[in-house]
Amino acid sequence: MTVSNQKGGVGKTTTTVNIAAALGLAGLNVLVIDIDPQGNASTALGIEHHADVDSIYDVLINDLPLADVVAICPDIDRLTVAPATIHLAGAEIELVSLVAREQRLRRALEKYAVYRDENGLERLDYVFIDCPPSLGLLTVNAFVAAREVLIPIQCEYYALEGLSQLLKNIEMIQKHLNSDLTVSTILLTMYDGRTNLAAQVASEVREHFPDQVLQALIPRSVRISEAPSYQQTVITYDSSSTGALSYLEAAAEIAERGVR
Repeated sequence: MTVSNQKGGVGKTTTTVNIAAALGLAGLNVLVIDIDPQGNASTALGIEHHADVDSIYDVLINDLPLADVVAICPDIDRLTVAPATIHLAGAEIELVSLVAREQRLRRALEKYAVYRDENGLERLDYVFIDCPPSLGLLTVNAFVAAREVLIPIQCEYYALEGLSQLLKNIEMIQKHLNSDLTVSTILLTMYDGRTNLAAQVASEVREHFPDQVLQALIPRSVRISEAPSYQQTVITYDSSSTGALSYLEAAAEIAERGVR
């Protein structure tokens, strides 16, 4: 599942790490791939990602096996992470000249699945890919590697602006590079129940995408914002907070949909 929205600040990374954490704590095997050069998902999951660490950059550019870069989240033993480092900032340019540049992440994942199988490791139940807020080659790699797209949408005035562009790009990927890709899930984030605007945006998004929008809403929450500074998800940082409970609810919905 690729978590994407080219608009920044909509809660992509927060959504990726918290849903992954919720599913990992529920006993599922989850892999998070951080392909955002900022490396915020790696930080929130307590994974080292300084310049000297082998990372997803080495997988995409130097063909290093994914098995050599993944690390286990210190708080959740069923959650594995492929970290991002600052080197990814130049990867967009370096990818341009490489063979099968759009397929590199997909191939690395396929090889990793074989590696897990051959080494007696349990099969992965979920893979979440955290994208940068742009539609460059890193995001294209994420779309080609995934079967589903999860789009976090902020309950703000400009929420739907830019979404049509994202959907057009996804359509292009479906047509030319990955016919299996679907926009399966939309999650409303930063919901402020005190404002009419948030309720209005939520109902507008539900009207446009009745089958994709999750019932769970993610509220604006101090706890959600604080957790990454402790290198944690909100679920491990304060499991009884409204933010954590909302993400647990969203993860349960995603898991139920998967079973269907």
